[in-house]
Amino acid sequence: MATVEWRSPASEMAVKQFEIAAEKLNLDSNLAARLKRPDRALIVSVPTRMDDGKVHVFTGYRVQHNDVLGPFKGGIRYHPDVNLGEVSALAMWMTWKCSLVGLPLGGGKGGIACDAKKLSRNELQGMTRRYTAEILNFIGPDVDVPAPDMGTNEQVMAWIMDTYSQHKGYAVPGVVTGKPVAIGGTLGRREATGRGVVYTILEAAKHLRIDLAKCSATVQGFGNVGLIAAKELAALGVKIVAANDSSGGVRNDQGLPIDDLIRYKEKNQRLEGFPHGEKVSGKELLEHQCDILIPAAGEMQITAENAARLKCRILAEGANGPTTREADDILMDKGVFVIPDILANAGGVIVSYFEWVQDLQNFFWTEDEVNKKLRDILTLAFHEVLDMSQKQKVDMRLAALMIGINRVARAMLWRGLYA
Repeated sequence: MATVEWRSPASEMAVKQFEIAAEKLNLDSNLAARLKRPDRALIVSVPTRMDDGKVHVFTGYRVQHNDVLGPFKGGIRYHPDVNLGEVSALAMWMTWKCSLVGLPLGGGKGGIACDAKKLSRNELQGMTRRYTAEILNFIGPDVDVPAPDMGTNEQVMAWIMDTYSQHKGYAVPGVVTGKPVAIGGTLGRREATGRGVVYTILEAAKHLRIDLAKCSATVQGFGNVGLIAAKELAALGVKIVAANDSSGGVRNDQGLPIDDLIRYKEKNQRLEGFPHGEKVSGKELLEHQCDILIPAAGEMQITAENAARLKCRILAEGANGPTTREADDILMDKGVFVIPDILANAGGVIVSYFEWVQDLQNFFWTEDEVNKKLRDILTLAFHEVLDMSQKQKVDMRLAALMIGINRVARAMLWRGLYA
């Protein structure tokens, strides 16, 4: 990704991570050159009629990194900062994530540069449907299967599924995952990413011989992932001492009343003003004393500038790419046990895979079945990464990348090069 259009802090970080893992694996240089860049990248105009009658042209993206293991898979995010470099990095991470947890899927990602919070429901629907029409020839159940991400939800997925189906002339529920259950979604999908974060924390606590009932946790980003993770940890006896969202943060060293916090968030769509705690800035929150820190907001939140001041024992990455490589080195020296993003937050894509399989079969599972299968896959993947980390004497992130990249590389060697 050397050319200007690909360059962004996130893409440079993703490529650097890949290069370090590829060198450790002694990966063939021809394979490495191919894996550094996506197979395909789309930039599309998304003209949308606004409520005032004017047409605003948004910019949309869909990047397909690699499909050697199966159809491209990855979310669609709506955020003002969405750009080609960021989406390319996220697509690359999705390739390694799917490979790491053993899914027959490749990596993709998409998005629109917009502030979805400022759009009316009508504007949001119009923008989503036009974006779907623009990428329609490049997605499908056997090609590329989008899902929700930052700023999108099951309603957005329903609009994408309906638009695609209207063009095809029949219902195609398997074109997206993260849909409402009523139109082919799966039970347990909304909770899957946050629940998966907790499953990996449970395994880390066992490994470190930590009693979770005596632990405290801080959650950066109280959206879907952070909220569910906090709720599940609280049910295990963990004290949630700080949390924030885009509106602000709150802390209470005696423990935030989690049910009240969730009700407040759901009612007000923000944490700012929550009465049972003190205000805390984003900087202070990351550095707050806790046993478990869950960054579940954006990329590059933990850097060389603040990593030395973190006071957690376990760092479980609910977001994609929240920790820079320089920060990784500092955290390793401090003895912080990092559960990397492609492992910690893989619950979302695992249950998305379950939804896709159920749609293709027209046969649906109970939520208990979904959760058991999810935990089994993540537990196995956690211990594979831990074993690689110990055998190769590398951190958990590098171990996870090595496993994911190696599986993709082996598949590429089997398939060869079509020229």
